[in-house]
Amino acid sequence: MAKGALVNLFVDALAWLSDGANWAGPGGIPTRIAEHLWVTAAAVALAAILAVPAGVVMGHTRRGVGVIGAITGAARALPTLGLLTVCALWLGIGVGAPLVALTVLAIPSLLAGAYSGVQSVPAQTAAAARAIGMRPAQVVWQVELPLALPVVVGGVRAAVLQVVATATLAAYTADIGLGRYLFTGLKTRDYGQMLAAALLVILLAVILEVVLAALQRAIARRLTHAETT
Repeated sequence: MAKGALVNLFVDALAWLSDGANWAGPGGIPTRIAEHLWVTAAAVALAAILAVPAGVVMGHTRRGVGVIGAITGAARALPTLGLLTVCALWLGIGVGAPLVALTVLAIPSLLAGAYSGVQSVPAQTAAAARAIGMRPAQVVWQVELPLALPVVVGGVRAAVLQVVATATLAAYTADIGLGRYLFTGLKTRDYGQMLAAALLVILLAVILEVVLAALQRAIARRLTHAETT
């Protein structure tokens, strides 16, 4: 693409973003951002319900690293668009299909984060907790999981960034999220709208990365402070 055409494309994108009509109504930018965040949060939450307990148990028992490797490798190898298409044929048009596909996408990072965090807690720490009479569940919830929290949050951070960037595909089967602007722009050859939508997704991902990175650092600092006092 020529430099002049690229500049014109950015000018068109900025013009689309500055148009007040695109910020109002049920299809306006604030609504689409809220939908995008809702789909992202729902997919990560569903994945966490499935992956985090499994990762914690495997990390606590120090078993299942091969299973985790197989699951994460297989899930990451699946093409999200292909999985979304299969889910759409199964579940029909609507938000259900993208939720399933995005949940599968989020599982590897959450599973690996939960396992790595709990598994990295020194064995002697868990042994000391058992020696003072803690039951296995207490060891997990009161000792291992708090110590593993920075790594677990790191897994959540990775999952959120992957899902928020891919959640544009939700518009493939549902009238939801920032992906609607991409599909509409492609259909009408409004490339300025497409670039504007891409910039909004990038900005959203950057904001979430900054927030989650700050949260992870804060948890790590609090943990370090607790260990030194």
